[in-house]
Amino acid sequence: MSDKETFIFDFDSTFIQVEALDILCEVIYKNSSVGIQVLNEIQRLTNLGMEGKLSLKESLTKRIALLQANRDHLGELIEELRHKVSESVIRNRVFFKQNAENIYIISNGFKEIIIPIVQEYGIKPSHVLANTFRFDHDGKIIGFDEKDELCENKGKVLKIKSLNLEGEVIMIGDGYTDYETLQGGAATKFYAFTENVSRAVVIEKADRLAPSLDEILFDLSYKASVSYPKNRISVLLLENIHADALSIFKHEGYSVEIVNESLSEDELCNKIKDVSILGIHSKTQISPRVLDAALKLHTIGIFSIGKNQVNLEECSKRGIAVFNAPYSNTRSVVELALGEMIMLIRNTFEKSTQLHNGIWDSSSEKSVEIRGKKLGIIGYGSIGSQLSVIAEALGMMVYFYDISDKLALGNAKKCSSLEELLALSDIVTLHVDERDSNNHLIDTDAFKQMKEGVVLLNLSRGHIINLEALVKNLKSGKVKGAAIDVFPNEPIGEKENFSSELQRLPNVILTPHIGGNTEEAQLDIAHFVAKKVIQYINTGSTFGSVNLPEIQLPEFQSAHRIMHIHENVKGILAHINTILSEFDYNIIGQYLKTNENMGYVITDIDNLHNTDLEKQLKEIPKTIRYRILY
Repeated sequence: MSDKETFIFDFDSTFIQVEALDILCEVIYKNSSVGIQVLNEIQRLTNLGMEGKLSLKESLTKRIALLQANRDHLGELIEELRHKVSESVIRNRVFFKQNAENIYIISNGFKEIIIPIVQEYGIKPSHVLANTFRFDHDGKIIGFDEKDELCENKGKVLKIKSLNLEGEVIMIGDGYTDYETLQGGAATKFYAFTENVSRAVVIEKADRLAPSLDEILFDLSYKASVSYPKNRISVLLLENIHADALSIFKHEGYSVEIVNESLSEDELCNKIKDVSILGIHSKTQISPRVLDAALKLHTIGIFSIGKNQVNLEECSKRGIAVFNAPYSNTRSVVELALGEMIMLIRNTFEKSTQLHNGIWDSSSEKSVEIRGKKLGIIGYGSIGSQLSVIAEALGMMVYFYDISDKLALGNAKKCSSLEELLALSDIVTLHVDERDSNNHLIDTDAFKQMKEGVVLLNLSRGHIINLEALVKNLKSGKVKGAAIDVFPNEPIGEKENFSSELQRLPNVILTPHIGGNTEEAQLDIAHFVAKKVIQYINTGSTFGSVNLPEIQLPEFQSAHRIMHIHENVKGILAHINTILSEFDYNIIGQYLKTNENMGYVITDIDNLHNTDLEKQLKEIPKTIRYRILY
């Protein structure tokens, strides 16, 4: 920004998210019934003033009289307002500090409130143009300096003109009095700031709308903020993802759309064209055709453990980072498995069904304890191993089988083969992944290896068990009971009917893929995945990605970060550095990570980029994707 450009920000509902006097009312009256009435009237008077329907002097006079405030209230108010600064202002803190000489705050509010807040962003007290309170000898606020032009109609116009600013004057605000600065010739540009409040009377007149400060700086080609306005980053969340994920993305400033069901391939192809961030659960299939339609897609967040619903190879070819939540719902699955094995071995579920039909069967026949029983865990990952520890604490003897070499926890014993585990176990529970080799892992031959009266649980993947063989063994009594949470074919959404050969069989617990679907787990997943995705967009960090080389990056300050994804061939790093050297750029930091197919280079440089540099970096042979952060 040159010395010929001056930015002037409104304070209430622009620099901060709220109207300061509204919060002062809450501080004074603590949301009492009287306070609510006072607040409603203050907000009415504020809106009338903002819309130009009431003189500012009259509006301020009436609001101060209603408040009955004291100097002692201001400290608590300021602390509250420190947490109410607008999100895009916080994101662009560096912008304020680097350009303090060219930035003013103008407000019909009060310096005593404003200065302590904006000083933290490097803004000089002398650059705060606002009213001042008048206090009596007891510290009660009894009015304001009525000689200051800011309490007059068109006071902002007069105040700015009195500064005799040269060059372009850019006014940013949400109210009619802010628009008047353009209308009255005090400002050369006016942005109607709508991040916190949208006033129809202002939007109708403004020729520039700004959902965030990011948008303004981008519009002015100012390259010291985020690379791209957050409000232009489109997020699509499917399959009823937890509301906290929506809140996190909106808090970041993104434009978010939610769809509570999964979409078919055709539907998703039509919807994904302008999407930058896609959030899915377990049912939405991300095929090469979907990815071909996703022209702006940078990252996919899978809000579950599994990842087979996404074509990871095709995502990698396009430089699309994919993140999932590998451990967030472990406890939820373990608890359901324990509950179900107790219900089944006690024959509780079947007895409940009988009682619903009027049959009183209180006999102990077929009802036993889990204590002393042999639990066979197939798959000893995070879920299997945690289940092992808790089951042992309940008095069970634990055996496990895993194709990978896993360390036994507690007194659990590793079986050398699946056949050995099946022959030993009173209860068999499945916790394996979606790889093709696990398809029908439990088939007719596997059932033959099991004990008579075994209990079987599947909370992993629907294709692991041959359901036809399971039904046969349930009917014969070889399998005493079963709990199935996952199925080969599951409904796309709640409106689609479910059908399975396991329905209406006694002592069979059917659940609609809810193993990890507890409030606690979904909350953890929402936070974990959303933050991983945002971290990638904001910093380029791929730590936790399931398909790109993992780099955990430090925060970058006063630098410009170049991210380069390429095929894993020799010489790419040297080529990047040669180009930077030719443009005489100083490298502050550089990070490289590769896997079998790809390389990911992060380079922090100290100068602004230029289009020729970008062109050369994009044209390096075998480049997959290039991106720069400011």
